[in-house]
Amino acid sequence: MNRGRAGTRSAPRRDDAIPAPAPIVRLAEAKRTVAAARRRPNRARVVLANGLFDLLHVGHLRYLRAARRQGDLLVVAINDDRSARALRGPGRPLVPARDRARLVAAVRGVGLVLIFGGTTVTRVLLALRPDVHCKGTDYRPGTVPERAVVRSYGGAVRVVGDPKRHASTAMLTRMTAPR
Repeated sequence: MNRGRAGTRSAPRRDDAIPAPAPIVRLAEAKRTVAAARRRPNRARVVLANGLFDLLHVGHLRYLRAARRQGDLLVVAINDDRSARALRGPGRPLVPARDRARLVAAVRGVGLVLIFGGTTVTRVLLALRPDVHCKGTDYRPGTVPERAVVRSYGGAVRVVGDPKRHASTAMLTRMTAPR
């Protein structure tokens, strides 16, 4: 038992009351999990969201929560360090892919997390064939790079989240600007 103020006793903390983080898996394991979810009697609607998630901020949380509302199983694909560098330039990412994955896995509603290489998520889309591919509001449906891939297997593209007012790059600029 824990001792509270003035020697009073309080109930022990229940770590099981805190939801476990989503598993961080390789693409092959994600594929098996998605297939199993689709075999259930009430076939799961699978949603894929992806991004760098370099400095996790409120815009990321709103994006992930909005993506989760599009279906039953939210899979989040995170750019590996090499692709993050290719997309954002030298000095990025600030946080290694494995740590970014751990942070995203702890977000309520995320079902699976995987780390992928490449500047687009095409390989993951073709392997998992999610019912819905979600992108943030820095895109419009017609500008999503993978839209043709998603449509080729009958999936839908959705732009979700709040207006793009939060960006890791902008945060970094503000943090390093002289005052």
